[in-house]
Parts: sequence; structure tokens; C-alpha cells
Amino acid sequence: MSIDYNEKIPNNVNLSTDKALQRALERWQPNYLKWWQEVGPEGAQQDDIYLRTAVSADASGWAHFDYVKMPDYRWGIFLAPQEADRKVHFGEHTGEPAWQDVPGEHRATLRRIIVTQGDTEPASVEQQRYLGLTAPSLYDLRNLFQVNVEEGRHLWAMVYLLHRYFGRDGREEAEALLERRSGDADNPRILGAFNEKTPDWLAFYMFTYFTDRDGKFQLCALAESGFDPLARTTQFMLTEEAHHMFVGESGVARVVQRTAEVMREYKTDSPDKLRALGVIDLETLQRYLNFHYSVTLDLFGADQSSNAATFYSTGIKGRYDETKINDDHLLKDATYPILDVVDGKLVDLGRVVRRGLVHPLPHAPRHDVDDVLARLANVVQRVLVPAQAARDRGEHERRRMRTAGVEEREGGQVCRAGAR
Repeated sequence: MSIDYNEKIPNNVNLSTDKALQRALERWQPNYLKWWQEVGPEGAQQDDIYLRTAVSADASGWAHFDYVKMPDYRWGIFLAPQEADRKVHFGEHTGEPAWQDVPGEHRATLRRIIVTQGDTEPASVEQQRYLGLTAPSLYDLRNLFQVNVEEGRHLWAMVYLLHRYFGRDGREEAEALLERRSGDADNPRILGAFNEKTPDWLAFYMFTYFTDRDGKFQLCALAESGFDPLARTTQFMLTEEAHHMFVGESGVARVVQRTAEVMREYKTDSPDKLRALGVIDLETLQRYLNFHYSVTLDLFGADQSSNAATFYSTGIKGRYDETKINDDHLLKDATYPILDVVDGKLVDLGRVVRRGLVHPLPHAPRHDVDDVLARLANVVQRVLVPAQAARDRGEHERRRMRTAGVEEREGGQVCRAGAR
């Protein structure tokens, strides 16, 4: 199959001039389309869907909207603009020029990381295959399909790296990404969370609410990588990941709000009565939340992980917001508080010296999730206790006015007393 690389696959990686890469993609693309037809969104393959398509990496081309049939979607390949003289800024190679090619000693490790990330993208599409048949609204349906095609584009991004930088091994891994199936007993997806079922819309909201939040932190960690093409690829993927998290958070918030409204109207919190009234009771919401939060935390691995620490020390995968952290970015003798379960009890093991043992990621997303859960609790509070909510809004407005007055007096600088 011959491909017009400027029209069919928008890109900023000069596909039209790379003959070897063209040949690799010409073999891979038909199999991708076959996979999409087999396990992509059920019942909507030939419908015109209003979708956002990235046609370039700059602000003017990131969001182009038009009606398109999903199999004809233009899955582009984009890397964020290259930073001149970029350096590796963590691990043993700190201060060295970022790698434009794969270092031989890190080849297997980088391929493993790219394959694992790439495997999550088609898995999400497979998990969400039948949701379009039961969409609660046209708004939700369009959001679902937007998430689906962007997960497909993220797969293209990882496959580009495999084809471009890993030769025959990369081509074989790219084919295997289309052969595995979510939940398949014989050939499942690599990570457990991506073999779970997403049978209903609350599960979808929770998935995009929690599991795509894992995606955010994993992509941010990879965006710090010393391997520059990987860092630039994941930086651009993050522009789309934000929408996926919004779909989840806003979806869960709408469910919670409707439940709270019915609880207030009928003055009941009985699960049976709420179900009979057509809403999802809080106990069921809590079960969904507990499951998806636990499955998502498992994606980060254990607190103590020699693999993750090796990724960090070699400059392959950093911490979330690595460049904003004020330390030596080496962490050879850094200590870290560790909790573990001993005889059924949570025990503080004290501060453990990292030295290649402690995972640099898991605690950051927990704080992020805490903030999101607090916003959900506020939804319930506003609906069930409207008088208290009104008082809170009034106090917020009074604080805002006091702060505005201080800003005016201080020439726009908010002093600490005024902020309090």
C-alpha cells in the first residue's frame, strides 16, 4: 500500500524522505487498520464523527476539527519542537548532551519501556469497544470517540520510535502490539489494568479519571528522558492526555452530582431506594472508586523497585517535574520514607537509602488524586448542604476582594497577610 505521507499521516519527522521508515510503515499500516476494524469502536466505523485532529505540533495545528470516519482518521506522528543543546538532567549522565540515537548499552531497556507504553494505547481502545452502543448522551459519545482515536495516535507515536530507532527488533515489537488483545487468556496486554473489562460508562469515567492519570505521570516521567526523541514524543502526547483526564473527572462529577441531587430531593441515602430512582448510590460509587484507584496504583509498581531506580540512574526515565525539583538529581545517598504491611498492619520502615532500590514516582500521583477527590467531595457538599455552600462562596468572595485590595495597594504584589 502506497501512502501519501503528507496527507494521510500528518507528521513533523520527515516521513516522506525516509525510505526505510516508509517501507516499514507501509507493511504496518494495513495491519493497524485491520486491528481497528476488528476491535475498534463497535457499530460506528462508517459514521461521520466530529473529531479533533492534530495536523502539526504548533498551536495553530494542534486542534483541527472536522467530520471524519474513524478508520479514515489522520493518525499523525508528532514530536515537540527540539530544544537546542538539550542535556541529560538527572542520573549518572547529568550534564551530557541528550541522546539523539539509542545508546547501545540502554537499547533493550528503552525498547522495553516504549513497548510497554505503546501496549497500553490499543488496549484502551479494546476495553472501550462496546461503550458507544450505550452512550448516555451525544456529548459523551463524541468524547469517547475522541479518546479512542487519540489512543490510536499515541500507538502510532510509539510505533514510530520502534520502527525508526530499533531496526528488526522494533518492527517485530510493533507487529506484536497489534497481536495482543485486552483480556485475552493466551495473549493478553502486558499490564494487568489493561486486561480489565470496561463494561459500563461509570467504569469508563473511572478509567479515564484514574488510569489516564497514571498515563499523565508516566508520560511526564518519560518526557524527562535523556533519549531526546522519546522525550519529545511524550511531551506532545501530554497535550492530548489532559482531555482524557477531563472526560473522566467531569463524568464522575456529573454522576456524583445527580446522585446527590436525588438524595436531597427524596431525603434518602438508601442504596436500594436510590437505585430504584435511577441513580448510582454512593456505596456503588465507592466500590468503583476503590477498584480503579487500586488498579491504577499497581501500574506504578512497588515503592521499592530496582528497575525503576535503574531507569532513573541511567537517565532513561525521570521523576514528575524533574527539572523543578531542588536536589542534586543523582540521589545516590538520598533517603526516602517507606511504609509496608507487616502482619496485617501498616508499619513505618523508616527512611530507606535509595541506592538503586526506591521507586521515584508513586507518591506524586497520590497527592494529585487527593486533590481531585476533594473536588468530588465538594460537589456532594454543595448539593446536600446548599446553605453551607453559599456561606463558603461568600467567604471566598470576601477573601478575593481583600486580596484584590491588597494587590491594588501594593502595586500588584500580594503580601502574605493579605493572602491569608
